Amino acid sequence: MSMYDSIKNFNKQFLYVPKIENKARLRKYERFVIAGMGGSGLAAELLLAYDPSLPVIIHKNYGLPEISVQDRKKTLIIVDSYSGNTEEALDAFRTARSLGFPLAAISIGGKLLNMARKYSIPYVQMPDIGIQPRMGLGFNLRALLKIMRKDPALILTSKLYHLINAELYRTKGVALAKKLRKSVPVIYTSVRNRAVGYAWKIKLNETGKIPAFANVLPELNHNEMTGFDLQARTNVDVRRARTRVEERKKLNAPFHFIFLKDAGDHPRIQKRMKILEKMYRARKLPVEVVMIHGKNRLQAIFSSLILADWFALSLAEYYGVEAEQVPMVEEFKKLIST
Repeated sequence: MSMYDSIKNFNKQFLYVPKIENKARLRKYERFVIAGMGGSGLAAELLLAYDPSLPVIIHKNYGLPEISVQDRKKTLIIVDSYSGNTEEALDAFRTARSLGFPLAAISIGGKLLNMARKYSIPYVQMPDIGIQPRMGLGFNLRALLKIMRKDPALILTSKLYHLINAELYRTKGVALAKKLRKSVPVIYTSVRNRAVGYAWKIKLNETGKIPAFANVLPELNHNEMTGFDLQARTNVDVRRARTRVEERKKLNAPFHFIFLKDAGDHPRIQKRMKILEKMYRARKLPVEVVMIHGKNRLQAIFSSLILADWFALSLAEYYGVEAEQVPMVEEFKKLIST
């Protein structure tokens, strides 16, 4: 499936009805560890963005996080690998089995599902429609909700089929790409929307094939923003000061800031964003403001990601790069496996 079609038909993923194989081995759990890398782990982060109260730990590494022996039977390890061949995810699966954790898996196939079948581990096999993990977030989110027994959220996500129309965001995504050509996007969000900002970054990296970075307020107000302050005093003499300022201007030149603002953010965060935007503009730093909004939290999240998809695809077309595949990731995987 082309990247264009993946974006245009994204809402159809919310009609997917996940089926759990080996379901009898699942029970209710007090907490969950979701082990997944890259786009496969992104669905878990978006799940927490939707409901931060969920007892979920997201694990992006080899092995597993530290969990006390008495909590092991209360904790379900969900290993999520879109391809089923992610090295870190497979290691998490093996570690969970060796330590006797309750275990489940999500994938389209690969080694992960082979092991799940071999050991009669509960699993959900997502549809393989020829898309990349970052484009399968609807499938992945619903698979997670099914395994976690979050039926009300499953019902709510199914309504996104009618609430999300990708074409409505295409024009804005293309316009944003035109403004940010030849720039390095830096995405700023609240902590509440950290996963949304990170998803924008992932899509720009993988689809647009460009550098992109993300950070959150209020933390960046205590450090990162000072790195762009051309008004800071220098310790050199007056004759050399102008040269140093010009050199620092060159460091700032590639960056273009995207503030993802949300009316649901803490009032102080909204004020911080407003002030920082004003300070950046005063320092001649380019800023674009994009609102995160929707009829409900889930629509707001995924509508923003659709906009990011069009933005990234338009940049890929401008730079003349293939938008879907990630050849450098595949090259790295081959090299590390030898």
